[in-house]
Amino acid sequence: MGGMSTEPDYSQGAAYVRGRYVPIGEAAIPLTDWGFLRSDATYDVVTVWEGAFFRLDAHLERFLASCARFRLDAGRPAAQIAGILEQCVRLSGLRNAYVEMIVTRGQPPWGSRDPRQAANQFYAFAVPYVWIANEAQRAQGLHLVVSDVQRIPAQSVDPRAKNYHWNDLTMGLLGALDAGGDTVVLTDGAGHVVEGPGFNVFCVNAQGTVVTPAHGVLEGITRRTVLEMAQALGLPLQVRDLPAAELRAAREVFLSTSGGGVLPVTRVDGQPVGDGAVGPVVRQLVQTYWDWHRDPRLSRPVNYETSDGGSVA
Repeated sequence: MGGMSTEPDYSQGAAYVRGRYVPIGEAAIPLTDWGFLRSDATYDVVTVWEGAFFRLDAHLERFLASCARFRLDAGRPAAQIAGILEQCVRLSGLRNAYVEMIVTRGQPPWGSRDPRQAANQFYAFAVPYVWIANEAQRAQGLHLVVSDVQRIPAQSVDPRAKNYHWNDLTMGLLGALDAGGDTVVLTDGAGHVVEGPGFNVFCVNAQGTVVTPAHGVLEGITRRTVLEMAQALGLPLQVRDLPAAELRAAREVFLSTSGGGVLPVTRVDGQPVGDGAVGPVVRQLVQTYWDWHRDPRLSRPVNYETSDGGSVA
């Protein structure tokens, strides 16, 4: 029976799965992939803003370092990964996108428990830009809860390599949401805050110094951007242990994440931060963060001109 062929609809996003580009709703991994069964995978997220990747080279470098740390093989060099990411964005037509690259352990032969025998798998996708805070939260500031859930120790799972071992973060987040908070930051068991689900934490302490935890955290690319902005703006800066008490007593608190850049926090554990309004340092960093997206040294325009839905070698 004849019929009209229909073009795939990539408007909600596009994915690269086992050598093919598919609409995001059709993207799937095998049930038996250890990435699903064991959270045995690594990933990275880069954003596209106003038609350009932001700090793509830094994200690719960290992604390949994470692969090496977990003995995973992306099976392709950085330049080819960049091409696949760009094609996902191109197919979707998205000018503001959240773009993820993933390597899973795959599956070893049936009966084998040897991770070395697994065929690692590379996946990628682009979807509309993800904000981890809504518009009202970005304007008024988030309510951050300091959890008593201890972050997985760095000696157990290296937090500098992005991973899906998120049960500690998820349990902490559920507790924070139940308590009326917007999000959560976990602690290290010694009274210091470390990180939250998908973000690093910063404060401007009583002495006016910008402080962020040094240990037990993912060294986020947005965190790196904030450190570079603070130095460029001449702000006093310390990267060291951050006691929860110092965070609670801070003048300003904020988060850094690819899912929104610099996000203000105006309440910690139900109490206002400073005067309870978004402070001047945070406002300056938010403005600078988006200004830097126009710096050609940090951005890479997406070529939207050609679109070929075929496979890539």
